[in-house]
Amino acid sequence: MFKNILVNALVNLGDVVLTTAALALIKKNFPDTKITMLVKPAVKDAVIDNPVVDDVIVLDYRAKENSFGKMRALIKEIRRRNFDLAISFDRKLRPALINFFARIPRRVGPSKVFDDNKSRVTLLYTDVVEISHDLNKTLQAETYQEIVRKFFKLEGHAEPVFPKKKSPVAEELLARLPEAKFKIALCVKGTFPLKTWSKEYFAEVVQNLRKNFDAAFFIVGAPNDRDYADEVIKEIGGAENFCGETSLTDLAEIFRRTDLFITVDTGATHIAATTGIKMITMYGCTSPDRWHPINPNAVALTSREPCCPCTKKICDEPRCLKNVTPAQVLEAAKKFLRS
Repeated sequence: MFKNILVNALVNLGDVVLTTAALALIKKNFPDTKITMLVKPAVKDAVIDNPVVDDVIVLDYRAKENSFGKMRALIKEIRRRNFDLAISFDRKLRPALINFFARIPRRVGPSKVFDDNKSRVTLLYTDVVEISHDLNKTLQAETYQEIVRKFFKLEGHAEPVFPKKKSPVAEELLARLPEAKFKIALCVKGTFPLKTWSKEYFAEVVQNLRKNFDAAFFIVGAPNDRDYADEVIKEIGGAENFCGETSLTDLAEIFRRTDLFITVDTGATHIAATTGIKMITMYGCTSPDRWHPINPNAVALTSREPCCPCTKKICDEPRCLKNVTPAQVLEAAKKFLRS
């Protein structure tokens, strides 16, 4: 059996969180196996000190820097670590080449993982796992687990895992909120427009909840979300802006101390899901069939337009967002808060 595995996950935050379900499945069946993850700098906090990850290699790649020299050094380092297996969750060329030139003897990747397109990257694998299910109708975490199940001949399912750390930052930020019975978190901006619910809709929800519940509101997000969050705060009539003030593990600890999370489809959604928080996610061009938070306390709202899911970044008539209404969010939020 394999004892020293390198996992390639040069993907965005939400996907990195979801891949940990597959790692949990490996650890459950092979607890003595060492797992090292290769990730981007922005997501390293999601895997450092993660219970299902033993070590982390950060690929800090920038095209304008001496990338050839960096790649040579990384290949040398990976070769030194004597991995006996590499698993690709990203199907990207760069990590596939790194694994090939590092002479990792078994290199495993899926026939498809993000779309149905074939890729010549699979020629660099020693083993290609055939993914036969419909990607758009299957939770992405299950796709990652299917790679592991088929290669290792396993059964069963696991859930994503996130580090749990003490967080003075979380305590300090939440102390800024006014005294209230409920703490309600908002994530108001997606990675592109067709994931971003309107400011007016958020304002209607918050103003209604304020009238009916003793609640304090705050917005979470990345540093570059801060200005947009200020615009939303002005629209809704006040809330704290925590964008850019937390690490990923700080954010998880904030969710553990919060009563409700109302969010668009973004990486924070999947971090929140690992904490069990009550949450409502509004989906635009993406489908909850694939991206639903793995959390029994999660409600996913979508209008299921015939054109969804789509890959557009901008749409002249985004019915997918317009038709997920404040009334739907309020109905779910009031059920959560009254329970």
